[in-house]
Amino acid sequence: QVQLVESGGGLVQAGGSLRLSCVASGLPFSRYAMAWFRQVPGKKREIVAVSSWSGGNTYYTDSAKGRFTITRDNAKNTLFLQMNFLEPEDTAVYYCTGKQVYDFTLESILSGYNYWGQGTQVTVSS
Repeated sequence: QVQLVESGGGLVQAGGSLRLSCVASGLPFSRYAMAWFRQVPGKKREIVAVSSWSGGNTYYTDSAKGRFTITRDNAKNTLFLQMNFLEPEDTAVYYCTGKQVYDFTLESILSGYNYWGQGTQVTVSS
């Protein structure tokens, strides 16, 4: 049974920082590309960042570039998202997910994820 448990969300002022964590079990974490998505009520879940299985390749959406950093600890089956210079527009529920990819291409990493945690709420006040 796959379990993804996100934590680290909270309320922060604009310009502040948060570090999200996701502990995974029931899947071959060290062989999976892992990603962070986010969702606001009434909108589609959107990708934020992706890490290859080794962490050697990463992808960020334009809104995350330069502010967010995705990392992973394969020994602890844990995925992280360091978020700096947070903006009110970053307010959302953040989810981690993963899948096996054979080539780290946009086509392979932007969709096709089937496992989801309960999410962690991030609220950025202005």
